[in-house]
Amino acid sequence: MNPDSPLSAWQQAIEHKGFVQDEAQEHAVWALQKCHEALHEGRAPNTGVYLWGPVGRGKTWLMDQFYQTLRVPARRQHFHHFMGWVHQRSFQLTGTADPLKALARELSAQVRVLCFDELFVNDIGDAIILGRLFEVMFEEGVVVVCTSNQPPEQLYADGFNRDRFVPAIKAIQQHMQVIAVDGGADHRLLPGTGLQRYWVAACGEPGALSEAFKTLTVDEQVNSSPISVGHRSLAVVQASQSVLWARYADLCEQPFAAMDFMTLCDRFKAILLSDVPNLSAQQREGRIARGTEDGVERVAAGDRQLPQLSVHDDGVRRFIALVDECYDRKVPLYLEAQVPMESLYTEGYLAFPFRRTLSRLQEMQLRRFAES
Repeated sequence: MNPDSPLSAWQQAIEHKGFVQDEAQEHAVWALQKCHEALHEGRAPNTGVYLWGPVGRGKTWLMDQFYQTLRVPARRQHFHHFMGWVHQRSFQLTGTADPLKALARELSAQVRVLCFDELFVNDIGDAIILGRLFEVMFEEGVVVVCTSNQPPEQLYADGFNRDRFVPAIKAIQQHMQVIAVDGGADHRLLPGTGLQRYWVAACGEPGALSEAFKTLTVDEQVNSSPISVGHRSLAVVQASQSVLWARYADLCEQPFAAMDFMTLCDRFKAILLSDVPNLSAQQREGRIARGTEDGVERVAAGDRQLPQLSVHDDGVRRFIALVDECYDRKVPLYLEAQVPMESLYTEGYLAFPFRRTLSRLQEMQLRRFAES
């Protein structure tokens, strides 16, 4: 029997799929259930739902059950995909009196519910846009359900010009029920059938990815010619029609963007990444000079401090985006690195978002990952 509501999906998962009953999840399920019922009974829900908590607590799964059982127009996106669309559409609406208001009206005409995963704000341009966008989306009657690792009041906590983001926080708190989902255990790490997709490179020995690539590409034509990704060329170790094998430096230390990783996940059924270094490094001081441009508006005069990034952090941001995209699209990611998985990134400015990355890499070691 197919579930017809988030509550029935959760109950079936506990009864038939071996899910562990979790009091925090139950609280979240009932909030989603009430929103679901209001939407389908023709009542305007009083609030959307904002699920936050540590990685692996089932937030994305719960939101997906809500989305999959909806019978009203809805859109489900990863948050950085949603923001990519917002930036693109805002540019197309340049010259409109209030482009964000126009965008919200357009969105409300297409969908009743907007679901997005992994709300995380660390960019001044996004912060400024969201300060206004959340307000106008709620004014237009869009119901928002989302997940995040942070409560609303901690979003963009140390960001420059954070006051521009405060209206978004207030709008979330007014129009969404904020639910902490923290059952105390990372459900991704519960026992399951293992399937190794991460190796530590052994000095002087053949790499494990060569054998993995052969296994994944049986009867497929293989070559080592660069491939086109958007407007750029990607050097590969080897590639077939369905499997890509690249080096970390060529994929994560080159100016590829999240949209490029989306393209790769559209094209390949598996991605292999070799020569992944120890990503932790000593932080370096950052300073932006007086009167430079920042995001969508000019910074007030005066030098200011930027976050202390390490020499690897630009590449780490891309690596995080790649893991997110592979995880979201169920594209297995095979890695060969210099250090064990838990030692990949142990300190630095990106330590908080990397917790989610580590949890997702750990789940990718389970056979059920690409089947779920």
